Amino acid sequence: MRIATWNVNSVKQRVPRLLPWLDERQPDVVCLQETKLTDDAFAELLGSELAGRGYANVAHGEPGWNGVAILSRVGLDDVDIGLPGAPGNPHPEARAVSATCAGMRVVSVYVPNGRSPGSPHYEYKLAWLASLRDLVASGPEATVVCGDVNVAPTDDDVFDPQAYAGETHVTPPERAALAELERLGLRDVVRDRWPNERIFTYWDYRAGMFHQDLGMRIDLVLASAPVADRVRAAWVDRQARKGTGPSDHAPVMVDLDEAPDGDIGPVVPPPSAPSRRRGSVGLPQSRS
Repeated sequence: MRIATWNVNSVKQRVPRLLPWLDERQPDVVCLQETKLTDDAFAELLGSELAGRGYANVAHGEPGWNGVAILSRVGLDDVDIGLPGAPGNPHPEARAVSATCAGMRVVSVYVPNGRSPGSPHYEYKLAWLASLRDLVASGPEATVVCGDVNVAPTDDDVFDPQAYAGETHVTPPERAALAELERLGLRDVVRDRWPNERIFTYWDYRAGMFHQDLGMRIDLVLASAPVADRVRAAWVDRQARKGTGPSDHAPVMVDLDEAPDGDIGPVVPPPSAPSRRRGSVGLPQSRS
C-alpha cells in the first residue's frame, strides 16, 4: 500500500498537477493540506475525477484558507471532522480530518504556522499541537499522522539553522510539542529510513530557493509501530515540485509491505545544486 501526503497550496490551482500525479504515482491513500476550498466546492471540482480513479474522499475545508482532505481507494470509514478540543483562531479552523483506511487510523493535518514566536498565533499553534497529541494518545494502535506540521524536527531539517534564528518552525517549544507525538510511539518514517541525508519537502517560491535546494522538511508521515514496521520505502517526490505551476511543497511517499519502485530515496530526483555554506544565504523575507 502506498500512502502520500501533500500540501497542494490550493487544490483548485493544482488540479493540472494533482490528477496526472495520481495517475503516475498510484497512491492508495492521500492526505492533502491547504486545499483552500469549501467541502461543496471540493466535491464539485474533484468528486467525479476522483471517483473515476477509484477514490473515496472526505474533505474539511473553508473558502480561501486552510483545508484538509483524505483520498482513499482502500476504504474510508469512521470519518471524524476536525480535532476534538482544538483551540480556535478565534473560531475552529479546517486543519484536521481523520478516517480509517485499510485498518489504519489516518489523520491529515495542517498545523498552524505560528507566524512569530511569542505571538497569539504561536500560542495557538502550541495549543493545537497539544490537542493533536491528545487525539493520538486516545487513538487506536495502528495510526498514521500525515501532513504539514509546520515544524522542522531538528536543525538537520533546514538548509541553515542560522537563517531561521528568531523564526517559527524551529523553536524549542515547537519541537518539544512535536516530540510529544514521538513519545507516544509515533515514528518519523522518512528520517527513520534516511537518518543522515539532506531532505527537504518545502522550498519558498522566491529567490530561487528550490533550484538552490534551500528548503525545510516540515511535511511528515508519523506512524505508530504497527504501521512503521511495514515501511519498505519512504521518500520525497521532488519531481512534483518541478515544472509549471507547482505547489511550494513536495509530496512525501511511504510504501508499506512492498515498494513498487524499489527502496528509492530519500529525494526523487535528487537535487543537482551543491550544498551552500551555512550563513551564506538568508531567508527571502529577511532580505532588504
